[in-house]
Amino acid sequence: MSKQIAAGISVREAEVLALVGQHRSNAEIAAQLFISVRTVETHVSSLLRKAAVPDRRALADRAAELGDPEPAASPVAALPTTLTSFVGRVEEQAALRGLVVAHRQVTALGPGGVGKTRLALAVAADLAGEFAGGVWFVDLVPVTDPAMICAAVAQALGIGEQLGRGLDDSVTAALADRRLLLVLDNCEHLLDGVALFLERLLARCPGVTVLATSRSRLMVPFEQVYSVPPLSLDENADAVALFLNRAAALGWPVPTEQADRVAEICARLDGLALPIELAAARLPTLGLDGLTASLADPLRLLVGGRRADERHRSVRATLDWSQALLPEPDRLLLRRTAVFAGPFTAAAAAIVTGYPPLAPADVADGLARLTEHSLLSVVPTGTGIRYRVLATVRQYTREQLDTLGELPATLARHLAWSRSTATELTEHTGTGSWRTEFDFVADDLRAALNWAAAEAGHRAQACDLALALARITFTRNLIGESQRRYEQAAMLTDDPAVAAAALREAAATAGCRIHGAEMYRLYLAAAEVARKVGDTAAAARDLATAVSTCFRMSDTFDHLPAPQVTAELLATARDLAGDDPAAAAAVAVAECGIRSAESDGSQAISLAARAVELAERTADPLSRSAALDALAAAQWWCGDTAASAVTTRRRVELLTAAPATAAGALERVGALSEAADSCLANGDLAGARTWAAQLRDLPLLAERGDLATSRILVVEALSGDADAVRAGSRRFADAWELSGRLPAPQLAVSAAAVALVHGLRGDAPAQARWQAIATELSGPPAVWCAVFDAVLLLHAGDADRAWGELATAPDDLDEQVLWIWRHWYVALRAEAAVLARRPEAAEILDAAKNTVAGNPIASAITARATALQDGDRLAVLATATAFEAAGCPVQQARSSILGGDPDGAALMKSLGFMANP
Repeated sequence: MSKQIAAGISVREAEVLALVGQHRSNAEIAAQLFISVRTVETHVSSLLRKAAVPDRRALADRAAELGDPEPAASPVAALPTTLTSFVGRVEEQAALRGLVVAHRQVTALGPGGVGKTRLALAVAADLAGEFAGGVWFVDLVPVTDPAMICAAVAQALGIGEQLGRGLDDSVTAALADRRLLLVLDNCEHLLDGVALFLERLLARCPGVTVLATSRSRLMVPFEQVYSVPPLSLDENADAVALFLNRAAALGWPVPTEQADRVAEICARLDGLALPIELAAARLPTLGLDGLTASLADPLRLLVGGRRADERHRSVRATLDWSQALLPEPDRLLLRRTAVFAGPFTAAAAAIVTGYPPLAPADVADGLARLTEHSLLSVVPTGTGIRYRVLATVRQYTREQLDTLGELPATLARHLAWSRSTATELTEHTGTGSWRTEFDFVADDLRAALNWAAAEAGHRAQACDLALALARITFTRNLIGESQRRYEQAAMLTDDPAVAAAALREAAATAGCRIHGAEMYRLYLAAAEVARKVGDTAAAARDLATAVSTCFRMSDTFDHLPAPQVTAELLATARDLAGDDPAAAAAVAVAECGIRSAESDGSQAISLAARAVELAERTADPLSRSAALDALAAAQWWCGDTAASAVTTRRRVELLTAAPATAAGALERVGALSEAADSCLANGDLAGARTWAAQLRDLPLLAERGDLATSRILVVEALSGDADAVRAGSRRFADAWELSGRLPAPQLAVSAAAVALVHGLRGDAPAQARWQAIATELSGPPAVWCAVFDAVLLLHAGDADRAWGELATAPDDLDEQVLWIWRHWYVALRAEAAVLARRPEAAEILDAAKNTVAGNPIASAITARATALQDGDRLAVLATATAFEAAGCPVQQARSSILGGDPDGAALMKSLGFMANP
């Protein structure tokens, strides 16, 4: 099978596969293979399909089998491809390189056009082998909002936002133990934001070195400044070499005997790199004579302006000169392209810049001419050609646009294009290459929003764009930005209904980020808006949902509101609800939580059933899901685990039709988690595996592999699939490391399950490592520790120690401590009592049979214990069939071994475990 799959893999796919096997990110793979991140995503999707594996981790595990041997892991150089060569600057390159090697933060300082970026790129490329984590380039020109600096860095490095923490923390956690060089280009317009970002980054990531380029100092601790000089103008001038190189690239080589004339031109341009490149680009049309004459008398080509000597000494003068040589339509086009923040297509430029007196049909040709004159650069992409305005040119032309009074009109057209683009993206999320397209236009959408939000006449359009961005960024897993955009939209709109709806979406998004307190705050804010306009039913829903958040997401609060506060909020919600079905349902769900501590079992179920009844009248799947969650919890704590499992399954099936919103995503995570837990509690490993696999594959958990794999690891460990556990545990460990090894009690059981598998395999070092992770996650041991230890000890034949782990009677344990493990604990305790020859074994066994009735695995364990107590070898062997039917081969093999079947040891070994007696 593997050979057939391997035969269908292309050469490029094999390269991608090998790097996936090294657990490289998509950004790292793209940089090493010189392809786009989207192309990498496409190859990975194709490989998943061809290999018939469910996720990237499984693909990484099969990389060696499916592809060629892995190439040597070399440091990544994720630097932009330049279309022209780097010329000269040997001494400058050596000096800057020395500073970067010796210091953690170096700023290449100089005016626009002096050549800072090209020098920084040359140094970074030269240093690639010195940084095991690679060298990474981040262009800050498109970033117009200081709050988005970290997002630009994250996108460049392929780092996603981790649930439970902001993007800033996600980036620093991901880079905490990596040694890499980060190049931040064009920082001057974001000085305060860059300074804050760097202080945090350098403090938390000791292996990170930053090389920045800027026109101004960053003023951060430990900053070392290197002032980039103009190109040399001596007899071996770098300036002349640059001009000659660029002229030759255009097909206009300059004869050696005319080098002195080139030197004169370069001297007039003060050795500045950009002016020299602009002048060289004009050589085919002006020739050396024309260039010399134009630069000698720039006033002949200009109307008004400053002194001629100032023009000779500044980049601005050269840009004045270069633009004056353009025909008027091209000058107009160049000015208008300044409103684009990032790379843009000809089609986008035609929409934004193609208005009278410039015809849309003429834009494409104009862009080509501007590129020929080095005023625009070409950005090849997998989806076609895009154009970029050089940073210095953009600043210059935007000032011109403003001076001529054309800036507002052009920005308004850019805003209209941004809104249209964002709307189209929201309609196609999840299909085609929308992610790539969004990544290209994201900075422009953000820039348009920033401008519109500050313009009183465009606040309505800004609100629409903020809402669209919120929806797109949520789907793109930029969840922190999504919440921010929803809140921004609420502030921008004059319509209270829109504001309240946006705040509700922001609240749900905060929930998806595992920030219960934020979710609570935002629902209260939505209620306040609704109350001010007299929408009492909506206010009641919001207040009740805020109260429910305190119970449904209690473990995500740093400090829960006082019980008196939530009781008062619920009372207000009840008064406001009236006869509105949705409000009544929300209040009923909140009452289930607030009264659970004071209600007995029958009262809790009655309250929850009433909530379900009210929610059914709303036809809202999310309202119904919340009510079913309350009912399942009540059934669980009353001991009716079978009924709870049925209710939870209803909830999961209901959510298949739920809207693709933040609230829907949050409900799915909760429902699938609880469905997997309830099936596990009832011994339904097949059902638990189904729901756990769906949880693992949720897009919302893509950046939190520890959360995503948490349930599936436990299921596979108890069923005995060692290979699946080893594969999933890598994703779990990687994600937990990236999260900063934060304590997470809900994840400790997953780490303990991995330790169990290594224990069954006889791998003591790995077992100890994962037990340490479980302890670090949770602190003191829990009931599942006793269950897993008992499984391992009984497997090893040490019944006395197993009994010691389970000696406490289940009725003496708190129900919340037993959680989903009651049946497992009771059944294993009975078997340990029998094998340890405890005098109370018969009594314990009889009680266990009643407790675990209906649980196929726990019942098989108690049946095996009964057969062992009776010395009935055939009855012991019969339980192997029961375990096989329940999908639990590790217990099946153990029954065969205990019953004296020689095939039992072979089965145990085939599972990868030791065949102990």
